[in-house]
Amino acid sequence: MLTITDLHAEIDGKPILNGLSLTVRAGEVHAIMGPNGAGKSTLAYVLGGRPGYEVTQGRVAFAGQNLLDLEPHERAAAGLFLGFQYPVEIPGVSNVQFLREALNAQRRSRGEEPLSGGEFLRLAREKAALLNLDMEMLKRHVNVGFSGGEKKRAEMVQMGILDPRFAILDETDSGLDIDALRVVGDGINAIMRAPDKGVLLITHYQRLLDYVRPDYVHILSGGRIVKTGAADLAVRLEAEGYDGVMAEAAA
Repeated sequence: MLTITDLHAEIDGKPILNGLSLTVRAGEVHAIMGPNGAGKSTLAYVLGGRPGYEVTQGRVAFAGQNLLDLEPHERAAAGLFLGFQYPVEIPGVSNVQFLREALNAQRRSRGEEPLSGGEFLRLAREKAALLNLDMEMLKRHVNVGFSGGEKKRAEMVQMGILDPRFAILDETDSGLDIDALRVVGDGINAIMRAPDKGVLLITHYQRLLDYVRPDYVHILSGGRIVKTGAADLAVRLEAEGYDGVMAEAAA
């Protein structure tokens, strides 16, 4: 579904990714962990097409296309979703307005009919209920005045409404309390656990993986993957820290 081959990327002339390769097949959830500065968020931004991140070498194949040749809105229309570590606020634009425009723009790009106002509201209510988010929250301006947990749940509602083929979630667990973590984890499973979808979870902590159990865990260091294991690799990292596990990988 997503194949990254020898990916190199830099920002302001500073190399961040240094030959990263990774394959996520349909139906799989992969977790990326690693110390600060390892390149985790850079990977997410490069895949999402954020300006300022220059790819100097490598290829990313997604849905039969070279993802790097597509503009950010074309990547979204192809079925890619990027969840931000710090969701942005958009004053003056309601969640309902924003999400309906985004969804119908993607539907039009695929040659599908846009949803009417009533059809969209029914879909939004369904996805909001899945994340225990009051529908009144979606009538407010995008993320304005939201707590950290509310922002993350609203972003998961956005993911549910857009129904992507592949989700890149950059530290979705950041700022979540225990209850919100469970709700968001259950939401990811309900929305993205499917034979024709894939997920790349970027996280510092094992706790989210208690709810969204990955098929593989990768350790990113120095801009490349240095070790891959099953879900219990995250448990080891939580118990032992990075030094011992990465020294073992380098041996």
